[in-house]
Amino acid sequence: MKLRLAIVGAGPAGIYAADILQKQDRPFEVSIDLFDRLPAPYGLVRYGVAPDHPRIKGIINALRDVLDSGVVRVFGNVNFGTDITLADLKQHYNAVIFSTGAIADAPLDIPGIDLEGSYGAADFVSWYDGHPDVPRDWPLNAREVAVMGNGNVALDVARMLAKHADDLLTTEIPDNVYAGLKASPVTDVHVFGRRGPMQVKFSPLELRELGEMRDVDMIIHDEDFDYDEASRAAITSNKQVFVIDKIFSQWKEREVGNASRRVHLHFYSKPVEIVGENGAVSAFRFERTEADGEGGVRGTGEIREIPIQAFYRAVGYFGCPLDGIPFDERHGVIPNHEGQVLSDDGSVLSGVYATGWIKRGPVGLIGHTKSDAMETVSHLVKDQASWWAPAHPEEHSVVELLTDRGVAFTNLEGWHKLDDHEKALGEAAGRERIKVVDRDEMISISRSGH
Repeated sequence: MKLRLAIVGAGPAGIYAADILQKQDRPFEVSIDLFDRLPAPYGLVRYGVAPDHPRIKGIINALRDVLDSGVVRVFGNVNFGTDITLADLKQHYNAVIFSTGAIADAPLDIPGIDLEGSYGAADFVSWYDGHPDVPRDWPLNAREVAVMGNGNVALDVARMLAKHADDLLTTEIPDNVYAGLKASPVTDVHVFGRRGPMQVKFSPLELRELGEMRDVDMIIHDEDFDYDEASRAAITSNKQVFVIDKIFSQWKEREVGNASRRVHLHFYSKPVEIVGENGAVSAFRFERTEADGEGGVRGTGEIREIPIQAFYRAVGYFGCPLDGIPFDERHGVIPNHEGQVLSDDGSVLSGVYATGWIKRGPVGLIGHTKSDAMETVSHLVKDQASWWAPAHPEEHSVVELLTDRGVAFTNLEGWHKLDDHEKALGEAAGRERIKVVDRDEMISISRSGH
């Protein structure tokens, strides 16, 4: 017997699932087709990681080995729900795994959130990473900026806003992004978190990198470092928290005041309102909080306000619903039991699975998706009796379907062409790579000679 599997989403979660399945000891052959709405693979690693993070982007090397193994076919520029539907998948495959991730910004329900100059971090990340589906211009006209959030994305956003554009020229930053950041008048970036500095969600590596920027002063406030008992216990019991405390201690010893730009870290700050003037962001109003002795915080009633001209919310990502697939609107995930998708009545939906952030929400690092995929694949293999019985399981039939519909899909060979093209652009400029960001251009390069 042969398992024909479709995986929708060609980021780390989907590629890991394909790798785990094809390496697993199983009583049947496998044939895996990987679909993505973008012309290029790798999802979050290509379009969700800041360009000055080459160590994290090194994960691409492992993902490339999976795609180049000859076991997986790639169909890029194919949108699930329009170009191919769930009904189509049932005609051509035994099962499908959805690994579409979480790409939207989680909401922040405070007055003023819709003012001009208020943005979601995910949109900004997509812009500076050259995502083909976002506008190529970004309004970088603020001198003072607030970033709400205490996770790695918040630090990435703050770093990209505060870092001098010339210091990004060694990366794969698109030319339009460099030009936008180069012209930015920013002088001060304020990062806010609801809880204390020992309860942050960012990693020590991200924090250390924030403090290594050229000509940028790091500003922290003594009032945030009067540790309560819970914070002191975390420092002694958690190595990561211990390192974070050490980094802050080193920053306290630095001289500040000479740099042209500053990053201010504000803890114990609950967002209250984005203040507007003439329809645009003019200030950020927040309530000072304090430790409640149980690992959380409570409000103090003290309201503070700082002038800003732009506000970025980095309070988490949120999944998007898929056509014909159950969706949990509250948590932004596909409802599931260990990767087995659940119907509205709670029963297991035969042949439909999920992995990655669309399965468990936007928590954990990229590496965590491996164990996540292993759980989903384990159920897939055991559920052989409930797989679909496709009418057209032949591998060529999907190619014919997409071709007949006029879908300009890209394949693995096309990705190699685009990959080589971007590297050539980079080599000419003395850089590793320069991204092609226009979708039509990506497709044209990928399908040249098609």
